[in-house]
Amino acid sequence: MTITDLPQQAALTTPVSAPPTAVSDAPGGASWTPEFVSETDNRNPARPGRDRLMLVLSAVAAIGGTLVGVIGFAMSYSTLAEVALSWGFSPRLADWFPVGVDASIIAFLALDLYLIRKDTPWPLLRAAAHTMTAATIWFNASSQGDIGADPVRSASHGVMPLLFVIGVEAARKLFIKKVQLEAGTATDRIPLHRWVLSPLGTPRIYRRMRLYGVTSYPEMTRRERDLKGYEQWLRRKHHGDLDAASEDERLPMTMAAYGYTVAEALALPERQEREAREREEEAGRRRLEAQTRQEQAQARADVERLRSEGMVEAARAQVEAETGQARAHARAQVSAAERAAEQEEAAMETALLAEARARKAAADEATAKAREATAAADLRAADLERQAAEKRKLAADADRAAAAETLAVETATIAEARKRAAEADKAAAETERAAAETRRLAAEADRLAAQENECQATADANTQAARKREAETEFAAAERHLAAAEIERRAVELEDAARLTPRQRAVRRVARMILAVDGLADRLPLAAIQSELGVTSAGTASEYRQEAADLLAGGYRPE
Repeated sequence: MTITDLPQQAALTTPVSAPPTAVSDAPGGASWTPEFVSETDNRNPARPGRDRLMLVLSAVAAIGGTLVGVIGFAMSYSTLAEVALSWGFSPRLADWFPVGVDASIIAFLALDLYLIRKDTPWPLLRAAAHTMTAATIWFNASSQGDIGADPVRSASHGVMPLLFVIGVEAARKLFIKKVQLEAGTATDRIPLHRWVLSPLGTPRIYRRMRLYGVTSYPEMTRRERDLKGYEQWLRRKHHGDLDAASEDERLPMTMAAYGYTVAEALALPERQEREAREREEEAGRRRLEAQTRQEQAQARADVERLRSEGMVEAARAQVEAETGQARAHARAQVSAAERAAEQEEAAMETALLAEARARKAAADEATAKAREATAAADLRAADLERQAAEKRKLAADADRAAAAETLAVETATIAEARKRAAEADKAAAETERAAAETRRLAAEADRLAAQENECQATADANTQAARKREAETEFAAAERHLAAAEIERRAVELEDAARLTPRQRAVRRVARMILAVDGLADRLPLAAIQSELGVTSAGTASEYRQEAADLLAGGYRPE
């Protein structure tokens, strides 16, 4: 054997590892492929006789375990019932006490096996079952008094529950092994002699098996032998100097701690280079696909742009045409609104004039009432003057009678003087009476004039009221015209915003004319439609009126 030949395994029954891959300088160029099959199957070939033996042993174990359990629980039942009575339990509760203790053990162990079957083990259940078993053993052992006084007798009472738990633990171990075999997670245990003979290297093997999922102990030992054989081959190749080996050649020793086999470690660089090339090829393919998609997207974008430009041009032409029509129609609407505003302004001026006239008539009426009051006062003054004159006449008559009575005693001169004075007083009284009558007549004339003025003022007031009502009617009409003009203006703005066609605008205008005549289409003359819209054909006007009626029936109302 030359130093370049691969080392052979010492045992003839051990599978020979293949040479390393071409990554290293080892000859042969073949990959270090493991040809190992778990030795468990090779050591345990299926034999009919052995199967029958296992079946018989299983039956004996099942029957014996059941028998031990039944006997143990029967003995424990009677013993724990007596213990419960001695502790002060009632006879009825004492019978249930051992059932609760022993049933809890069975329930906890059964639930533990069920959770293991569902791959969700809970160690607390097993600990609880063991705790209850220890309690049962203690209760049974202490039922005969002091344990230290007679330990043999105490042990005879506590051994049966312990035997039952041992049997259950054996069944549990078998059950767990079966579940692991079915799930493919069964792990071989490292033999005890391995721990004794190699206390330093065995923990390292145990760590690798647990960390990297190596479930077969023979497989792990084969890996160790392959690694040692490869290391010896590498030392021979480099004359005992492992530092002279390349990093690729030292990979099996480096990666062994991470669960790699010799073949997997030697194939690692080639696999990584292959995966790197595949990643580069995949990246290049994705770049080409992305570039192709980008070019396709750009081409589609150019097509869409050209199509959009054509649509924009067509839409611009259509909008310009509709805008021209709408502007013409809007100018007509604005002109109509301006005329309505002028009419409204004129109506407002007329209403203001009428209101001024009404205020003037009210002032004239107040003046007439004042004059009438003055005339009435003058008439009362004239009456008072006439009454005073009559009183003075009566006084004069009394003076004449007194003068007549004193004529006899008075001298002629005095009498004559008194006579002249009386005549003067009479003349003055007559003059006063005439003046009073004149004043009365003047007051009556003033009263009649005041009445005439009052009648004239009433007539003027009625005239002014009529004018005021006419002005208010004109003002209300102006307000209606203004509201109609405002509605028309808003409708025109909404129609401009909605970009309606001229025919749609005309139909909506006719609808507003119908609403102005109480919403009855038949009451709107076709001539009015022709005059408003400048339509020469009565048939077209009738179509407009019918479409407007349908539009109103559909719920159209100008905002």
